[in-house]
Amino acid sequence: MARPLTSSAAYQLPFFPEHENDLGRVVNVAQVAQLSPFRYPGGKTWLVPRVIRWLLSFPRRPATFIEPFAGGGIVSLTAANMNLADHVTMVELDPDVAAVWQTMLSDHAEWLASEIVTFDLTPKNAEARLKSCARTLRENAFQTLLKNRVYHGGILAPGAGVLKYGENGRGIKSRWYPETLQKRILKVATFRDRITFINGDGIQVMKDNAHRKDAAFFIDPPYTAAGKKAGSRLYTHFDLDHEELFRVTATLAGDFLMTYDDAKGVRDLARKHDFKMRTIAMKNTHHAEMKELLIGRNLDWVGTQASKVIE
Repeated sequence: MARPLTSSAAYQLPFFPEHENDLGRVVNVAQVAQLSPFRYPGGKTWLVPRVIRWLLSFPRRPATFIEPFAGGGIVSLTAANMNLADHVTMVELDPDVAAVWQTMLSDHAEWLASEIVTFDLTPKNAEARLKSCARTLRENAFQTLLKNRVYHGGILAPGAGVLKYGENGRGIKSRWYPETLQKRILKVATFRDRITFINGDGIQVMKDNAHRKDAAFFIDPPYTAAGKKAGSRLYTHFDLDHEELFRVTATLAGDFLMTYDDAKGVRDLARKHDFKMRTIAMKNTHHAEMKELLIGRNLDWVGTQASKVIE
């Protein structure tokens, strides 16, 4: 049986919205606890305070928190680290991204952290390592993180290029913070027993757990129906049947929070299934303020000043 949630006072972190009006502001991601090793397109660090508020609005803590499209995994990691659910399930289809999570959540996490902090990053060494054949899962994990950190925008899809100039002319080392990555990997290792990882189809996992009233689902698909061309540039596994995703979501016995780019096709699908919608402020990787959709059955927890309700 799911246990009662601890008082929200136990979770007062610097980034946690204390008042309803705070939720209407763009989150400063620098104040959010950074747990993921990924520099990920479409990452949800900015949404973490809202997800915390959502989970704390439940009368009882979910027995399981399921993220069917884990990607960079910041939401799942936060839920596990803060004990916001009894257990967390992360799902990711991409085998390279999956290799990172499988390694981090295993006894090879310490090897990965050590490999990163001792690697001599130069253009020549990076090229040689990325061209070598990964013969083990943990080597695949290292190559994936290396690629994520030295490619433009953290893009893992084929065709992405290596940084030439980077920040302040630091080139390939602009996003390579070995000590920081080491700390994040070792931190996650301290609570990895609270997480189950599945390398597979997120929608199928949703179907398998649709009957569970004690489950909470955070659904953040890799791109929207409005952006197939952009999606294919950012992600290796980007093609998704959005109508099927909404149909399956409607069958969930447990609560869910879905996030999408604000697009007409998405709004139409949400209205078709009588889901509630609100827009919420965010900033993209170029620091431009944008609006994103929050979708759910009940969004009263968001607050009347936090966002715009969509009828």
